This record gives sequence, structure tokens and C-alpha cells, in this order.
Amino acid sequence: MAPSTWAQAGPDSEAILRSLARPAPAATPFVEVRDSPLLRAPLRVSGEYRRPDAETLVREVRAPYAETTTLRDGQAVLAREGKPERRFALTRAPELAALQGSFGALLAGDAAALRRHYTVDAQGSAQRWSLRLVPRDPELAARLRDLVLHGRGDQLHCIENTPVKGDPRRTLMGPAAEAATRAGDSADIAALCRGDAGAG
Repeated sequence: MAPSTWAQAGPDSEAILRSLARPAPAATPFVEVRDSPLLRAPLRVSGEYRRPDAETLVREVRAPYAETTTLRDGQAVLAREGKPERRFALTRAPELAALQGSFGALLAGDAAALRRHYTVDAQGSAQRWSLRLVPRDPELAARLRDLVLHGRGDQLHCIENTPVKGDPRRTLMGPAAEAATRAGDSADIAALCRGDAGAG
């Protein structure tokens, strides 16, 4: 179902997910913005998410440091410049397991897989929608309050990650990531993430 066919009735989570589907291989730039009272300005981490095949998710950080995280077959491999490679099971890192599961389901347009891990609530309109994902797994729910995805039509622009403790983390994708490199303070980033400012 194209976005235009569900514009009048408001957003439907399964229609949104189908519209977001991107077959592997796929890649998109990202800018992750982390707020902290210990920092004078938000920390911005930029790079690219890659899905070389249906079973693999790669998160490559290019600035302000170089680091590549590869998630596949229940394992995470962390390679950082100047340090030994680390390898560990995703069962030790529920946040990374959730990242792989949610991204994999999003890029596959698999609403059923996403709903196995989260309750999903859609809000807004086809032109400007949000999906709130609340983790079902108690261990993950003890750390992560929710994920809120913001987008327009068939484009995912931003993911807001809100931990149970600590400040939200926003990951801007595609054109919104490019705009985030020029945005100013935390309020500008939050507005850009939620679609209150132009994302190109």
C-alpha cells in the first residue's frame, strides 16, 4: 500500500512498515546525537548503517572516531582503530540485539517480526508519522523505555531512543542526517528529529 492510499485514514503501522522495506544490500548515512550534562554540547557520532545481506547489520562510525560493529548470527564483532577486535554474544548486549532485530524487521518490512519484540503504536499522518515501539522483553524493558521512529511517507528520518535512566539519544537517518550536521543545539536536533524543521 503506497502512502497516498492511507493518507486519509491516518497512519497504519503495517502500511508504514511495508513502505519502509528496503531489500538487501542497503545503506544509509546516520548522525547519532547524545546529550549529557557532562558535555558542553551534544556529542555527534556520524557514519553509515549497512545491511549487506538479510542476516547482517553493520554500523560503521567514521567521526569523531573510527569503529565498526557487525551484528550477525547472534554475535557482535566490534572493531575500533588501534584496539584489539572484540567478539561477544548478543545475549550479553540486549540493546544491540534489539537494534539488529528492529532494523532487520524495519528494512524487511516485517511487521510480525517487529511485533514479536515490541508493542507498536502509530500516530500522525502519512506525510508525518511516528511509530512508538515499547519492548516486550523484561530485561530490555528494564533498560529501554521506548523507541520512537519519525518519518514522512516512505522515509524514516529519525529514531529516538529513550533509556529508563539517562538522556534520550537521537539517530537521524538519510537527508535528516545531512541536515543534522548543520543543526545547532539540542532543541534544533529534537525539532529536526520530530519533523518540526525541514529535513530536505
